[in-house]
Amino acid sequence: MKRKIYSKLLEWKNLSNGRSAVMIDGARRVGKSWIAEEFAKNEYEGYLLIDFAKASKDVKGFFMDYLDDLDTFFMYLLGAYHVELKPRKSVIIFDEVQRFPRAREAIKYLVADGRYDYIETGSLISIRKNVRNIVIPSEEHHLEMFPMDFEEFLWATGNGGMMPIIEHAYRDSCPVGAGMHRRILDVFRQYLVVGGMPQVVSKFVESRNLRIVDVEKRDILELYRSDIFKFGGAAKHRILSVFNGIPGALSRHDRQFSPGAVKKGTGMRNFESVFEWLKSAMTVNVAYNVTEPNSGLELTSDHSSLKCYMGDTGLLVSMAFSENELIAGDMQQRLLTGRLEMNAGMLYENLVAQMLRAAGNQLYFYANHDRDDKSNRMEIDFLVAKSALKRRHNISAIEVKGTGEYETRSLDKFIKKYDRHLNIPYVLHDKDFKKVDGKVYLPLYMAGLLSR
Repeated sequence: MKRKIYSKLLEWKNLSNGRSAVMIDGARRVGKSWIAEEFAKNEYEGYLLIDFAKASKDVKGFFMDYLDDLDTFFMYLLGAYHVELKPRKSVIIFDEVQRFPRAREAIKYLVADGRYDYIETGSLISIRKNVRNIVIPSEEHHLEMFPMDFEEFLWATGNGGMMPIIEHAYRDSCPVGAGMHRRILDVFRQYLVVGGMPQVVSKFVESRNLRIVDVEKRDILELYRSDIFKFGGAAKHRILSVFNGIPGALSRHDRQFSPGAVKKGTGMRNFESVFEWLKSAMTVNVAYNVTEPNSGLELTSDHSSLKCYMGDTGLLVSMAFSENELIAGDMQQRLLTGRLEMNAGMLYENLVAQMLRAAGNQLYFYANHDRDDKSNRMEIDFLVAKSALKRRHNISAIEVKGTGEYETRSLDKFIKKYDRHLNIPYVLHDKDFKKVDGKVYLPLYMAGLLSR
């Protein structure tokens, strides 16, 4: 399937010219191994893929014994895999490199040698357990890989022609038109239900059967839970509680994470390592509360006040409706047709978080629960900063609305209080483009364009 990260890999290859390796970070089953091998096949005359989940003791031993003699190292390594590689025209892939940190440390010497290019793939890669005994190479260029974004989903489902229409309407601030809007929204709801995990999307394209798709998603969820037990260490039970509790946390009105909801009497400090683990695994997207919205959102972000979204909304849909297969199937069918009101709001908000993150944005929101002054009470779903060169009118406030009628009280209060910092206030909804009272109403499927 066509993935945008391919062009970033091509840019790395052309600019680096062997002076750095590239590390593809991403959640499990997001397509890291596939894209690395696809890139190697297309852009090099030869390649070697070493999967450290399967590599033999002999292969691992080469990294322990021969890094001070790279001629011997490559003689044994290439011999073990029965391949020949041409210098400067070949690439070696270190797949699942977090399983053998010594290979990651060796990148420093291999890049300096200059014979081949190197692509690393990994998940859970920055967790201390996996790097505590090695020196992280400075010769690594990192690329984050996310689930397929909406444009990639359109390509995969044969609807790629819709994206130029969406981009044109966004750029020119105009509606796409009633008929086209309905067609795009239908595909967008498919994206909501299916999500962006490549193998899930592939099953959907092949079968158009939501039950088959749901089985695939639940297998990935079980894999994530298994990883938590394998690699979560002493915090694994807290990590699992937070992970399993994401649908419930998002279904609350304020959506903010509450430590007491997991275990009474606990504070946020007990969960700092939990969220670091989940963020490192890239299975979640975390948004932080900004106490004073201005050009530097991170400067006033409160990391003790956060929202935790699933990294892939399709997986969240399967988590949220897990009672039994019949109920899950009915709920997903209702989502496809826009007839599900219960829980739809939190699913759309999760999807917007996913789309903003895939577009390169860090996630922030604004929440003020002032008990004394009602005019200060407001909650804005997302804040996006425009160019840092602007000192004023730099922040775009984003409200996400699901289906049906809705009000924008919080957004109206925010506009009044923070007008000096505000660029454009957006409402993302399931209708076409319009502009009312200074607020821009965009179709939900345009969320990924907001950072442009």
